Amino acid sequence: MTRPTIRDLANAADVSIATANRVIGGSGSVKQSTMQRVKEAAQEIGFYGMGAIDSRIAATRSKYRFGFLLHQPSRQFYLNLAQALRAAAERIPDCLIDLRIEFLDDLSPQNTAAKMLELAETCDAVGVVAAVHPIVSQAVETLQSQGKPVFALISQIAPTGQVHFIGLDGWKVGRTAAWMFEHVCDRPGKLGVLMGNPRYRCQEMNESGFRSYFREYASDFTILEPRSTFESKAVAEEMTENLLKEHPDLQGLYVAGGGISGALAALRSTGNAGKVMLVGYELMDITKQALLDGTMTFVISHPLNRVAEEALSGMVRCVKAKGGDGAYTSVLPFEIYTRENI
Repeated sequence: MTRPTIRDLANAADVSIATANRVIGGSGSVKQSTMQRVKEAAQEIGFYGMGAIDSRIAATRSKYRFGFLLHQPSRQFYLNLAQALRAAAERIPDCLIDLRIEFLDDLSPQNTAAKMLELAETCDAVGVVAAVHPIVSQAVETLQSQGKPVFALISQIAPTGQVHFIGLDGWKVGRTAAWMFEHVCDRPGKLGVLMGNPRYRCQEMNESGFRSYFREYASDFTILEPRSTFESKAVAEEMTENLLKEHPDLQGLYVAGGGISGALAALRSTGNAGKVMLVGYELMDITKQALLDGTMTFVISHPLNRVAEEALSGMVRCVKAKGGDGAYTSVLPFEIYTRENI
């Protein structure tokens, strides 16, 4: 068999010979979609110039550098989110994305704000998981005034429309968790609530939605005052143990924010695993095991691949529009898991 020629490539890609030559030689302007079509045709017919075509496509792609500030690297959820971001960066068409992902052990607003400003010095846009605080808001305003887009992931850090946001509808999440308790508990009783930090808007909305459901549909349940875990496993374990001591008739526990690993540890160590209904967040190794052994009843989870894709595509659009594309908000559907569908 003879080696495919430029004419064969042009015919296979349905372009002119001149266009095929421009793609291979790198001279002249060719649309990304056309170059991609030529590449696919070259692969199909076994064209010898694949290296030149790949180099041409790579050279014409727009290049961006995006920075992300996530929580502690010891927490699997944020490691999973980082992995999803890296995978999504490889799938975004027509551009090359360089990611700078940093994990914060110190979640204080002062450190978060300082790291945001530092990361923005070398990045086109910044994504952050942060609590609402005036110091963080000031950093956001500074970056916006410099033309650096800021995207809030998981939890909003400003009223809708002021800062780009990718995440869930916390109100619906909380009401869905409440529905689960009402329909699974064999009788009304006391329900405990753990929150990481009420300054996280998502957690505040989770708890508000949770309470609103019971006020509307199941007022015979008693919802105890929420206890803060400060996103700490040790504190969550202690808070859960205290709840069990103070309320030996506790019917269920809703972990509306950080601390699920501590709550699981406390339920197991006190012999309450499977006796106290537990609803919490994010499908990961520790919650999968808890579903399987009956310590957890339901897991509500972010669709991490969608979060990552929406964040990166939103950043690309915003940077291309030089901030003139308006606020970008993507409220995603959440996932629900039991031991039967993991």
